[in-house]
Amino acid sequence: MTRVRILVLTSSTGAGHDTRAQAFAEWCFELYRHNVDVRIEQMLEKSSGLFSLGVRFYNWIQQKSPWIHKAFFLLVELLSLLNRRSVAIGRGYYEQVLREYRPHLVFSVHDCLNRGYFQTARRILGADKVRCATYCGEFSGGFGYSINWVEPSADLYISRTATARDYAVKLGMPPERTRVRGYLMQPRQHLGFMSPAERHAYLEHELELRPDRFTVFLATGGNGANNHLSLLEQLLPFADRVQAVVICGKNREVYNQVLHWRIEHPQLPCFLDGYSEAVHLLMQVSDVIVTRGGTTSCAKALHFRCPILFNAIGGVMPQESLTVKFFNRGAGVPLIDRPADLGRVVAGWLADRSSYVRFRDDFRNLRYEEDPTLVITELVNLAQEVAHTNHRPGPFPQKPRRRAEEEGEPIY
Repeated sequence: MTRVRILVLTSSTGAGHDTRAQAFAEWCFELYRHNVDVRIEQMLEKSSGLFSLGVRFYNWIQQKSPWIHKAFFLLVELLSLLNRRSVAIGRGYYEQVLREYRPHLVFSVHDCLNRGYFQTARRILGADKVRCATYCGEFSGGFGYSINWVEPSADLYISRTATARDYAVKLGMPPERTRVRGYLMQPRQHLGFMSPAERHAYLEHELELRPDRFTVFLATGGNGANNHLSLLEQLLPFADRVQAVVICGKNREVYNQVLHWRIEHPQLPCFLDGYSEAVHLLMQVSDVIVTRGGTTSCAKALHFRCPILFNAIGGVMPQESLTVKFFNRGAGVPLIDRPADLGRVVAGWLADRSSYVRFRDDFRNLRYEEDPTLVITELVNLAQEVAHTNHRPGPFPQKPRRRAEEEGEPIY
C-alpha cells in the first residue's frame, strides 16, 4: 500500500495559517494514522530572506500599526503578477522540497502560496503525479481578500463560507472545483464542549473566578497584538459585577505589565495567562470576547457560541475587515474603536440584560454544524487519486455530541 504524502504550505503571518496546518495534520493522524504522512513547511520564511523579513514586518504591523497594512497589502498583491506561471522568489528551496518529498498533494493554507506554487509542483513532479488544493479561511470577499488566494488551476478550492466561495468564483475559480467546509480546528478543540456543570467548575477551580459575574475575555493572537491595559481600565467601574479573562499570546512584555496591573487593582477579578492552549475552554466560560478580526479566533468563538466585540483600536487590517464585515452584517457585531467604547457597551448590557441576550442570540444564529472529518477525507481522497491506494479510514471515535439545549445558557 502506498503511503499518501501531503505537503502543507503555510507561513506565520499571524497565527491562523499555522493553526489550520496543524489542525489538518492532527485530523489526518486521527483518521488515517500512519497511512497519511503530512509535512508542514513554513514556505515563505524558509525559502527566502526577503519573504522572512516580510513576515516579521507583517507581524510588527499587526502589533503596532494595523493601518499601515493597507499599503503593505497592495504590495503583496503584486505577487499575483510575479507568480503567474512559476515561483519567482524562493523557488530553489521549494523545488528542493518537492524533489525530496515528492508529495501526492500540495495543500496551501496561505494566500501567498498558491499561484506559481501549483504550476511548479506539476512541472517538477508531473501533472499526473500530484494534485493541488487550497483552504481559504476568509469569511467574506471584497477589499482584503487577496487575489493570490485564487489559482484557477487548483484541483480543489475550499472556502470557510459561501460568501467567500462566491467571491473566489468571481475572481476566476471554476465553481465545480469549490467547496464550503467552514471550521478547520484541532480535533480535541472541535469536540471540546463542556457541560454547564463543567463550565461552573472550570470558572471556580481552574480560573478562580465567580460563576455569577459577567465575564469579559480579552484575547489576542499568538503574536500578542492587544490593548489589554487600556481595556481593563474600562472595566474597573463595574468591578463589583464584572470579571476578566486575559491572555497575552507570546508577548512576554505585555504579560508582565498586566500581571503588575492586576496586583494594583485587586477589586477586579482577573485570570491571566500568556500563550494559551485552552482558548476553546476560556471562550465557553466567557460572556463576550474582545478580539481583533483574526479568522481562527473568530471561527472558534462562533463554534463555541461566545459573542465577539471587535478590537479596532489603531485600525483594522484589510484581511481582518473581511471578518468584521461578515459578523457586522450578519449579527451587528460592533467595533471597539476606542477603549471607552468597551465601557459604554458593557454598561449598556449591565443596565439592560435583555440587550445582551438579543446580541448573543443574533451572534449564535450565524453558527452552523458540520462534520469535521468531511474536508479531511476529501483532501486525502484527492491525494489518493495519484497515490494509487484504496485505503479508507475506519470510524472516528468521536465523543458524544451534546445538543445545544443540553449546553445551557452562559452563567452571569
